Amino acid sequence: MSPLTISVAAATGEISRTDWEQLAPSGHPFVNRDFLEILERHGMAGPECGWKAHHLIARNSDGMALGFLPLYVRTNSHGDFIHDWSWAAAYQQLGKPYYPKLLSGLPHTPATGPRLLVRPGIDAERIRHTLVEAALEQVAGHRLSSWHVAFPAEDEVPVLSGHGLLVSHNVQFHWRNHGCADFTDFLGTFNAERRRKVRAERRRVVDSGLHIEVRHGDEISPDEWPALHCLYAATFDKYGNYAAFTPECFADLASALGRRMVMFIARERGDPVAISICFRSDDTLYGRYWGTAANYHSLHFELCFYQGIDYCLRERLSTFEPGAGGEHKVARGFEPTVVRCCHWIEDARMRHLLDQHLDRQRPAILAYAEEAASHLPFRKVSGP
Repeated sequence: MSPLTISVAAATGEISRTDWEQLAPSGHPFVNRDFLEILERHGMAGPECGWKAHHLIARNSDGMALGFLPLYVRTNSHGDFIHDWSWAAAYQQLGKPYYPKLLSGLPHTPATGPRLLVRPGIDAERIRHTLVEAALEQVAGHRLSSWHVAFPAEDEVPVLSGHGLLVSHNVQFHWRNHGCADFTDFLGTFNAERRRKVRAERRRVVDSGLHIEVRHGDEISPDEWPALHCLYAATFDKYGNYAAFTPECFADLASALGRRMVMFIARERGDPVAISICFRSDDTLYGRYWGTAANYHSLHFELCFYQGIDYCLRERLSTFEPGAGGEHKVARGFEPTVVRCCHWIEDARMRHLLDQHLDRQRPAILAYAEEAASHLPFRKVSGP
């Protein structure tokens, strides 16, 4: 059995494209060398935003990359979506530093997916465990408070919890393709009241005279991005959020990802007035950013939900993850879905306290998901 060595990469670009293609899932828009490298290069995942790349690479004695763990030293919690602000406050009250911490996750992206990237077929489980052990050594060696793994793949959770990481639960709302042929077919699964309301929302957008187009990243020229970016930035600013992405970053992502980036754009007399920016893999659409120049009745629902569902049905995608939060998605056919994050807390006392907190929190979150599911709009199917 070949010994493994662990090295630290200060940028995603330090791992070759050939190695990355052997380690990462094919076609994923976020677990993607280009996505991470572009965010790091433009500063969205850089020190000025509280991110410092500290990726771990496992190699054999021949220098072949067998494993990769995306890892960032964080000096705040903006853009990681693990909801640990109260943990940081508790540390502060006890006179303990919470930052810096380590995060394995996708910058500004609460999407589920693999985090322990391993070359298939070559002692994969041993490499996974080696990456976890190496991350724990980084926490201790650099005197960090914690290591967090945001939204790992389902089969990675037992590996992480087996090394003592705590597991937190949250609820997102995901659409699933249950075999409908088109949007009309999908709407036919709704009860009559909800079906009328969705039809009314879509009709308002049609009657407004807005023109809606679907375009992929490779269909948008760089000189279009300043106007599209203004919609995104203005909406983020309106609600007191930080618009981390720049027009140049969006343009580079569009060029690199091509059809993995999907935009739903509303135009009024030819000018863009609203946009929903999404990304896609081979089986999943991910909703990420919304922006609008003004208030248009029901346009948010049309661009952020209905156009995405339409797209998934046309493209035969199985899942639509429209982003974190939003109970209003339930009434539009998005199903409550429990997602998990994993946490190593270096301080034994704090680890015990947070373990108790998560144990108390878990039943309430699971009950909330079950209760939310009772409000789904689907028709009740009578028994035989």
